[in-house]
Amino acid sequence: MIAPEELPARLQTVRDGLAEMRRYLDIDSKRAAAAELEEKTSLPGFWDDPKAAQETIAAANAHKAILKPYDELVSRLEDASAMAELAEAESEGPARDEALAEAAGMLESAEEAFESLRTQSLLSGPLDRCNAFLTLHAGAGGTEACDWVTMLLRMYTRYCERAGFTLEMMDETPGDEAGLVTCTFAVRGPNAYGLLKAERGVHRLVRISPFDSNARRHTSFASLDVVAELEDETTVEIKPEDLEIDTYRSGGAGGQHVNKTDSAIRIRHVPTGIVVTCDAERSQFANRKKAMAVLRAKLYEYEEDKKRAALERFYGEKGSISWGNQIRSYVLQPYTMAKDLRTGHETGNVQAVLDGDLAPFIAAWLKWKSAGSPKIKGAAADAD
Repeated sequence: MIAPEELPARLQTVRDGLAEMRRYLDIDSKRAAAAELEEKTSLPGFWDDPKAAQETIAAANAHKAILKPYDELVSRLEDASAMAELAEAESEGPARDEALAEAAGMLESAEEAFESLRTQSLLSGPLDRCNAFLTLHAGAGGTEACDWVTMLLRMYTRYCERAGFTLEMMDETPGDEAGLVTCTFAVRGPNAYGLLKAERGVHRLVRISPFDSNARRHTSFASLDVVAELEDETTVEIKPEDLEIDTYRSGGAGGQHVNKTDSAIRIRHVPTGIVVTCDAERSQFANRKKAMAVLRAKLYEYEEDKKRAALERFYGEKGSISWGNQIRSYVLQPYTMAKDLRTGHETGNVQAVLDGDLAPFIAAWLKWKSAGSPKIKGAAADAD
């Protein structure tokens, strides 16, 4: 809780930040552009060209995605300021204390909204507003690594719930004893790719193994690939002759359909060697459509990496899925700490991170990238 004597200074800090944000987000221009686009949608014949109409609506929504949270933040700050002034006008007593407590709560809410909007303002990439496909792979660590993949899947599921995203599982391969060897899932929501691309890389876990009868400490690795779902299918040309398509029976517990028909799809793009699979749907056609969407996204990322003359970056900044290549460490023994080795951001509350509290890490990464990805002194030398 904010101390009463801190209220004026912290209110002013948010006011100053909001004034700066109004300038660099160019709020006035966005408001005028959104009004102009909104006016177009009411013109006769607007839907005569459906594609142009959709582009106009998308452009208007992009402006509104900034304007709405900005206006809500302004309103929250005004309410907090008004409540603080009301508290100051009260004489000492329960009424003043209650008003101060309410003002502090409103200010904390405004500060959280400010940080969220500032993070959103850092999303300027051409695909940042797109949905995303995420693939987790178990690395060094055997059964431990497969269990770590399951833990990461839970972490991202919780994060998506907090962020208001929807998550759809597309394919998973169970481990021999426990956990998952690999899984692919789609995350849909505003700026899903722009936020989750911060998580691309190798994640390292240090803990007392639940699979070790001697209760020894183990280190496990898993990698996460993140690619954007392309909205325009013509962005990437895929030649039918470059594809090897196999069908197979979906895994699962059985039932009227599972394990009885070859509905699952595996597609291999021969020139690049990229393989995608999907067994989420009962229909082979539906699985093929989803697998092609993932393949298209991965091929786009592959071509972008070729342009940057760094094919290794197809696997993010992670290299092989093993020691020395991690972007983040999660240590549960002999102490507790989650630390991002790129930005230096860390917290001792690892359980909160594993429960989906990833927003501070993602915000730190976006700020770090916008600053030119400076080298963090000592970040690569974290102890286990």
